[in-house]
Amino acid sequence: MTPYKHYIRLSGKEKQDLRRLKKAGKTERRLADRSRIILWTNERVAVAEIAARLECHRSTVINCRRRFLQRRAQGQSVSACLQDAPRSGRPVERTALQEAQIKAVVCERPALLKKPLSRFSLSEIQTWVVEAEVVPQLSRSTLWRLLHNDAIRPWLYRLWLFPRDPDFQVKAERMVDLYHRQWQGAPLGEQDYVISADEKSGLQVLERRHPTVPPQPGQAGLVEFEYKRHGTVAYLAAYDVFRAKVFGQVGDTTGIAPFGQLVDAVMQQEPYASADRVFWILDNGSSHHPSTSPARLQAAYPNLISVHLPTHASWLNQIEIYFSILQRKALTPMDMANREVVKERILEFQEHYNQYAKPFNWKFGRNELNAWLKKLKSKNL
Repeated sequence: MTPYKHYIRLSGKEKQDLRRLKKAGKTERRLADRSRIILWTNERVAVAEIAARLECHRSTVINCRRRFLQRRAQGQSVSACLQDAPRSGRPVERTALQEAQIKAVVCERPALLKKPLSRFSLSEIQTWVVEAEVVPQLSRSTLWRLLHNDAIRPWLYRLWLFPRDPDFQVKAERMVDLYHRQWQGAPLGEQDYVISADEKSGLQVLERRHPTVPPQPGQAGLVEFEYKRHGTVAYLAAYDVFRAKVFGQVGDTTGIAPFGQLVDAVMQQEPYASADRVFWILDNGSSHHPSTSPARLQAAYPNLISVHLPTHASWLNQIEIYFSILQRKALTPMDMANREVVKERILEFQEHYNQYAKPFNWKFGRNELNAWLKKLKSKNL
């Protein structure tokens, strides 16, 4: 017996087909690995070396080569030579109607099925469909496959907020138009600027009761669960949408006066002081309420135009993206001795961010907005 029992010599077309299978983005991992086994065998790579490269057992490599040779001798295509052999077993006992009933149950709220649950788990779904006599029996693995095929995961959820502003679409369209350099159907000029502003209020200052331990090899950093409170701070910030520049201040509280100071800090410097128009995107908070702030702000700065968001639409305000970055990068986990340290950290991060920031790649426009509203309407939400 020769040391290279299953020698495979591939034709040019077979090599091309195998390489295509190996590189195709939608090819299953097992088929891609089998393609590599056959290609490496053609290159006289040893069994042990192939097994080491793919981190599999030697028998896997040997069986793959043997099956390939046997099926190729039968005249099968390269792709067919790599497929699994038909497996014996019981035929599927579920009808299409039963599978549809199972998926319908999964997409139902448990409380409507008289279950004292807020969410279904896999085992609870399994128990319910058998008790309800949808099917006589159902294994967890089979149930998982059924749900996986349609990407149904009832144990997951996310919070959302329904848009209840009666003028939501009109107001939202103004926002997305500004982000795409449009205002009332006309393009913005070179001396027009868009500022997104808001407050991040009630930032708790927490000091851990034991020092934070930095990461070690093979171990994540350790943050003490217990903490001492040192009050709160408020961060007011304005973000130039097209220049990717943040202006901000940290104080003890929010309000009309602190927000006015932020507006002054921005509008009294160039290029905003001499700009043709400076659009300020604002929510409906008391510091800049739509019924009072537009006249007050424009009296101080005639080139300032207040543009208020729809109710419950902070996700349309780009400053919220920056606040999220700040929270994740600079304030989580929170372990600071006093409020002054937190204030210093926020302002230092702001300076750091301004050195490297680029405008957000905002792709959500009128088409996407209309499609989203149409989707809500189709669900009767």
